[in-house]
Amino acid sequence: MQRGLIINNISNLYQVQVGDEIIECNVRGKLKQEDISPVVGDIVEIELLENEKSKGIIDNIIPRNVYLKRPKMANLTQIIFVVSLKSPKPDLLLLDKQLVYAEYLNINPIICINKIDLGREEDCKNITKLYQDIGYKVMNTNAKERLGIKELQKLLENNVTAFSGNSGVGKSTLINAIFEENITEEGDISQKNKRGKNTTTNVKLYSLGKDKYIADTPGFSTFDITEIESNDLDKYFIEFERYVPNCEYIGCNHIKEQNCGIKQALSENEISQERYERYCKIYDYLKDKEDHKW
Repeated sequence: MQRGLIINNISNLYQVQVGDEIIECNVRGKLKQEDISPVVGDIVEIELLENEKSKGIIDNIIPRNVYLKRPKMANLTQIIFVVSLKSPKPDLLLLDKQLVYAEYLNINPIICINKIDLGREEDCKNITKLYQDIGYKVMNTNAKERLGIKELQKLLENNVTAFSGNSGVGKSTLINAIFEENITEEGDISQKNKRGKNTTTNVKLYSLGKDKYIADTPGFSTFDITEIESNDLDKYFIEFERYVPNCEYIGCNHIKEQNCGIKQALSENEISQERYERYCKIYDYLKDKEDHKW
């Protein structure tokens, strides 16, 4: 029995990387009977088939540290959230939703502001400072000119990293700059697809060396955060943590309550007004989904 990493899945045929070799694998019947489906990112035990070179059977899935439902993948350790300074303009509400989800899954988030050559330097500094003050790592890049790419490459060491962001922010361009070759199609809003869907159609891991992988994922910017309960949302706005104990009421949602530690911190400029307003929007969104669940 050998152990490897699933790097691709096409029509239920899995590509498993074992050392420097790629083994094409089907799934053992017992896993199908148990209704357990391997996904990209899974560490699996495989049995090589006799008399068939580079082919095997997935016999067992090692317990996952992280599992994402959409897109389906496992053991992601890091997400780089890409926003562009211009074309399209930064969608900070989406970014905050993504940061909440990363905190919920306990995946390390990094913010990448791309296309810094197209926007105002002041805007870039303001967004960078906002999130750095909270405690997030923020990178500034111009992928087409390779500005910031070396620094980004260093952050990929010993990680399985996904890139997430709206169509057109430059995710594929960043990935290609990191690899110094065109491994993904550029242009999420492409001539081929006028509806603006991502050009990538399946999750795939690309190796940058030992223990260093990039996940190219479809539709990652539209993942569903409704598995997070509205009453728990404040746990995932990390700058709120130190002020929540100052709330008078247990279970305070920091919206309409009086004597609220978050509102007090807001009045003293300890918490960003913009972030708080986006917290309220996300809370209302989650609460509405819960109220209309049935």
